[in-house]
Amino acid sequence: MSETTVTVESSSTGGSCCGSCGTGAAEAPATAAAERAVFQVKGMTCGHCVSSVTAELEKVAGVTEVAVDLATGQVTVDSTAPLADTDVAAAIDEAGYALIGRIGA
Repeated sequence: MSETTVTVESSSTGGSCCGSCGTGAAEAPATAAAERAVFQVKGMTCGHCVSSVTAELEKVAGVTEVAVDLATGQVTVDSTAPLADTDVAAAIDEAGYALIGRIGA
């Protein structure tokens, strides 16, 4: 009796042939934020700070993405419409930090 060896190669994208069986990589719909604003936040020192600020900002109506640069204290917020600084300040305050201001306003 002889042995048969089967070699299965995965594609460079890590997905299956068509993805219809659910094993392929899911592609998120391409959605561009209508607005992007960068804010300076005071008091963040660790990953917990980043998580807290991110979680509170994600609760603000229209926010689609939050990115925090802990080293600089800058928080980039993408949203479907312009955000009021008062809404951003309230969210950051709720997280326990202080909004210094909008950068490049």
